[in-house]
Amino acid sequence: MLKKKLLTLAALASVGILPLAQAADQIQDDRWYISPFASFVKSGGDRRASDGWGGGLGIGKILDKHFNVEVKGFYEGFGGDNGPWDLAGGTADLQYYFFRDKFSPYAVVAAGAMNTCASANCGVGVIGEAGAGFTYELHDNFLLRSDVRYRYNNNLNAQVQPGTDEFHDMTVNVGFVIPFGDKPKSESKPIAPIAASTPVASCSTLDTDSDGVNDCLDKCPGTIKGSKVNNAGCPIRLVLTGQHFKYDSAELTLNAKELLDGVAGNLISYPQKNDIEVQGHTSSEGSNAYNMKLSQRRAKSVVDYLKMKGVTNRLNAKGYGETQPIADNRTEAGKAENRRVELIWIEY
Repeated sequence: MLKKKLLTLAALASVGILPLAQAADQIQDDRWYISPFASFVKSGGDRRASDGWGGGLGIGKILDKHFNVEVKGFYEGFGGDNGPWDLAGGTADLQYYFFRDKFSPYAVVAAGAMNTCASANCGVGVIGEAGAGFTYELHDNFLLRSDVRYRYNNNLNAQVQPGTDEFHDMTVNVGFVIPFGDKPKSESKPIAPIAASTPVASCSTLDTDSDGVNDCLDKCPGTIKGSKVNNAGCPIRLVLTGQHFKYDSAELTLNAKELLDGVAGNLISYPQKNDIEVQGHTSSEGSNAYNMKLSQRRAKSVVDYLKMKGVTNRLNAKGYGETQPIADNRTEAGKAENRRVELIWIEY
């Protein structure tokens, strides 16, 4: 029963600490060390003995980021019905560390030999151990260590205990690990010099299409003359002012047709094919309803003419009448400015 309980305890301890494995990359520590320890022994019922105490010393080496090997000797003693008992022996340990950090859990297996004396009966047998434990680093050269182990002991017909040569015990060990020498430190990696950035040539002041945006920043070269552009040099608005229609009519004047010929040529050669809203606007002369219809017809006349000239942009005519004046309708000059057609580029 004790054997089953101890095996279960060791298994649970090992599984319980597995999720904690979060090792940080380190320079490999491969130092030698000594490990003095004290032990509490929970003796099995087959010994008919009480619990006892002991101690020992180990000498070990760190092999890599997971494994330690260690050779240790120990002495333990306790009383009993046929005691006192004296146990003296040694083991070779293999420790597996799930990760190396300030707190480092490990599993351990060990094999060795032990001399057992119960009163005057003595005999040498073999032992095997399995368990789990941890170290806790207080200093580069000083760590606390504790583990719990199940121990199987077979005295090989020495008849130290009449009736059986097999014994099952539990040991709890508490001690220190004292490594020799300096702990390896992570080397500081030299900071790579920052490469000098390639100087950016100053933007040219050349503005071929005279839209106010230098050629090196202009995403829409060849902008229609007189159009208002955005920061990228792309047209957003073109206002056509002047005497473009016959009086009180939507018929284009000769001057308007010549102007629209130039606009059509630019729109045909211009690479961006945004939709364009053609807006008609009037002065305040006449009623608002009449001016709304007149502005719509004039906008449509411009659309029809541009399409006839081969413009492929989608053109939408819309009249605004006198609702959006840009100048004072109380003056002739203001009225003349308000009689206009605007081309508005639709941005998506």
